[in-house]
Amino acid sequence: MNRQRALFAIHIAAVLFGLTGIFGELIAADAMVITAGRACFAVIALFAVIRYRGASVMQGMNRRNMAILAIAGAMLAVHWVTFFIAVKIGGVAIATLGFASFPAFITLGEYFFLKERISRSEWLILLLVTLGLVLVTPSFNFQDDATIGLAWAVLSGFAFALFTLINRRAAAHIPAQQVACWENLFVALLTLPFSIPAVTQLGAIDWLWLALLGVLCTALSHYLLVSSLMVLKARSAGIVIALEPIYAIFFAAVLFAQYPSMRAVLGGILMIGAIVWSGLRKADRKPA
Repeated sequence: MNRQRALFAIHIAAVLFGLTGIFGELIAADAMVITAGRACFAVIALFAVIRYRGASVMQGMNRRNMAILAIAGAMLAVHWVTFFIAVKIGGVAIATLGFASFPAFITLGEYFFLKERISRSEWLILLLVTLGLVLVTPSFNFQDDATIGLAWAVLSGFAFALFTLINRRAAAHIPAQQVACWENLFVALLTLPFSIPAVTQLGAIDWLWLALLGVLCTALSHYLLVSSLMVLKARSAGIVIALEPIYAIFFAAVLFAQYPSMRAVLGGILMIGAIVWSGLRKADRKPA
């Protein structure tokens, strides 16, 4: 894969990530059922890819790696469930913008838990993301559904930040598809017991949306992301992925007529701009 194809792949991955909230809106089920179905279809697709390549899901696995992947899977389950709750309550735009706060939580996690030094410019970026969140907040009244949805979305971003930090310490020598397969398996095991009664009530169209969510927005998007990272720098890929809320808001406006307020748009611009600036700044930084 050359650089041009890698850039195309990472943009397709960002579009697929942006479609996640759209499928969450389309599926007539609660957040737990959507998460369980998404994970199951993703496991099937990822397992098929691993076997097609002649690899084994048990390669390099031991108790320590299994435990780390189980914890990461639990955080991924919390992230997905809270995100889909945010979609159902606050809409796609609010859910996606709230989730976009996760880079700020990663920065704080690196500072407090991994004891990594944070520069002044990174603190400024954190401040800009916080101000963006304040602008995105429809009101400070928790009787407002949009505010409640945003709170769930921010919690989803926090869970995803923890998931990311755990993955940094996960078995680095295990192939990415294998890691994703195990993490999705743990998500399925955690959520299926709470979803089995409701699963039997899903309609045929809901099964189709679940399959597309699991195969396209989870397995395929992960494959495209990993493939592009073999050519692109992580910071360059991160800048493109930061465009996910823009795609999500566009699809929500076209399909559901969900239009964010001007205040939310300004907050989103501030947050996404800060994230892109962070990626550009670190991508351009020369190694010591």
